[in-house]
Amino acid sequence: MPPVTLALLFANGAMFLLQLALPGLPYAFGLWPIGSWRVNGVRVGFEFWQLLTYAFLHGGTLHLLFNMFALWMFGGPIERVFGGPRYLLYYFVCVVSAGITQLAVSTLGGMVYVTIGASGGVFGLLLAYGMYFPHTRIMLLFPPIPMPARVFVVVFALLELVLGVTGSSEGIAHFAHLGGMAGGFVMIRYWRSGGTMRGPL
Repeated sequence: MPPVTLALLFANGAMFLLQLALPGLPYAFGLWPIGSWRVNGVRVGFEFWQLLTYAFLHGGTLHLLFNMFALWMFGGPIERVFGGPRYLLYYFVCVVSAGITQLAVSTLGGMVYVTIGASGGVFGLLLAYGMYFPHTRIMLLFPPIPMPARVFVVVFALLELVLGVTGSSEGIAHFAHLGGMAGGFVMIRYWRSGGTMRGPL
């Protein structure tokens, strides 16, 4: 297991244990829409640090396990391609771009709810995996159909777009997932075009 991916897994697990001990953490460190409200008697609203901290909180054990499984599955190979420092930068760019996307959606939608979870960063890793390992076969869970990674990425992106537009799957930040993928795509294109931090991408 590459070291940065391992560190992210441990950090998410540690924060989940801390969240169990301090269930009020999402009030301060989850991602809230722009504004100020009282939720369960607690004053909440957007703060800049939430664009990073929301990605280390999760809504339950299954939420954590699914995200960490995907982080392990896609993060390790991408860290080996990028190297540790660039991989960590890429991951956090995806987290922040997902957060900004979700911030825009929740604020414009006028609904007050908290967003938590590493899914934005994970979807960015999925995008990178599809770009760097396009022919690797990935098995869907439901239904169990194998497909090339690049097809898997396109299917997931279209599914997230449809679910986000129709609002048919509540409680899931579909546009944040797409924002994470978009941020990752822009980052990879920037590096490939000869931006700073040059390397064999």
